[in-house]
Amino acid sequence: MATANEGLVFDLSTRAKLRLTGADRLRYLNGQISNDLRKATEEDAVHACVLSAKGKIDAEVFVAAEGEAFLLDTEREAGEALAARLERYIIADDVQVEDVTEAFALFHVLGAEAPDLSVNGERQRASRFGEVGTDLWLAAADHERALQELSQAHSFCDEECAETLRIERGLPRGGRELTGEIIPTEANLEASAIDYAKGCYIGQEVISRIKMSGQTNKRLCGFVVAGEGRLEPGMRLVTPEAGKEVGWLTSVAASARLGREIALGFAKRGFQETGMRLQAVAPGSASGVMVEIVGLPFA
Repeated sequence: MATANEGLVFDLSTRAKLRLTGADRLRYLNGQISNDLRKATEEDAVHACVLSAKGKIDAEVFVAAEGEAFLLDTEREAGEALAARLERYIIADDVQVEDVTEAFALFHVLGAEAPDLSVNGERQRASRFGEVGTDLWLAAADHERALQELSQAHSFCDEECAETLRIERGLPRGGRELTGEIIPTEANLEASAIDYAKGCYIGQEVISRIKMSGQTNKRLCGFVVAGEGRLEPGMRLVTPEAGKEVGWLTSVAASARLGREIALGFAKRGFQETGMRLQAVAPGSASGVMVEIVGLPFA
């Protein structure tokens, strides 16, 4: 069944891109990411996280096979640190990590199968916005031609549009919700980015313990304004009665689709129930904005 946003095109060319080659690339990289790399093919990209030994997120990645190599993409700001992180764990492995950010253009077509283009490239299925779409990997030199051809067949979703859409769908993002203080399960990534049966990888022990206990210290939640005022990322969440700090906001959007301002943020255990009301307080402010916890996705 088609969705309201089917056929939207996103230009993701500014994302950082790495290529891993070498005879040990599969074994090595599978020991670095939270999902099973064997799912990554030339037709399907896999969503995963690269973690620290404490299970905290170093980077959120999408990985696809490219012949005798794997291609990874992540948030632009995380690219240099991710390359260094991967290099650090190469001991006696036959693996090479190459930054190919400037070599490729990357587009994503939501829902619908991407149209044929006059330029050659690779395409894989990937779930980047809560539903399956198509990634188009093209030579950087073909970016403008592909942009023109895609514009003739589809509507483009610019950066603001993409940010609103991902917040509406309750999806965390690197540098916003996904930081070095967050464990993937706290950001609701267990279904899309974690394979509990794949075998050992860095940070696995922490992820497995959380699965066994069924508890996290905090959880990504949705919030809507329940009074007067505007929201902004970084606001602290406190209980209205006692003023106890129980979380914080990470992303805010004015949703035309929902006709209201919405936000993503983390709430501590015991303060995550749908319908619960909290005060969102800006740093240095004595007053706050009443917000209500709602289920995700918003839409």
